[in-house]
Amino acid sequence: MTTLTPHKPAPPRPGSTVAPATPGPLPAQDPAWRELVDAVREAGQYRTRAEAESVIRVVLSALGGHVVGDERVDLARALPEEAARVVASQIPATRRLSAAEFVDSVAARIEGATPATARWDVSSVLGVLPPLVGDDLVTRILDQLPPGYALLFGRVELLPAA
Repeated sequence: MTTLTPHKPAPPRPGSTVAPATPGPLPAQDPAWRELVDAVREAGQYRTRAEAESVIRVVLSALGGHVVGDERVDLARALPEEAARVVASQIPATRRLSAAEFVDSVAARIEGATPATARWDVSSVLGVLPPLVGDDLVTRILDQLPPGYALLFGRVELLPAA
């Protein structure tokens, strides 16, 4: 199994609105991004790095619209720079989706996907996040989301008895 190393991008300088003169490494050259892609490729058994990268971008863009506030900021800080941009660039969703609706929304973004293959894709990406971003942050994110998301992150979700 691939071990992920957390990546903390430097926070923007106060009052800065201009992009740095020298851009950071390209995603393919960023070791933290490569580690994330390799972990997702292994977890999802994707044939190519490009396929794993595509799935990461789709799933994180979907997640980025549903995680808000400090959790979204902390998630972006804990991810490799390329993944952080994907999360942070999303407009917050106007309606919270159930876990099943979330998976369906991912399926709609991937050509030829079914709910079953989208569930695999979502779990392949979200399941590698806890070692990267930390269990405490994942717990805080799950507290924001409707019931059902824990399984997508590879966690057991206990529901109160009726």
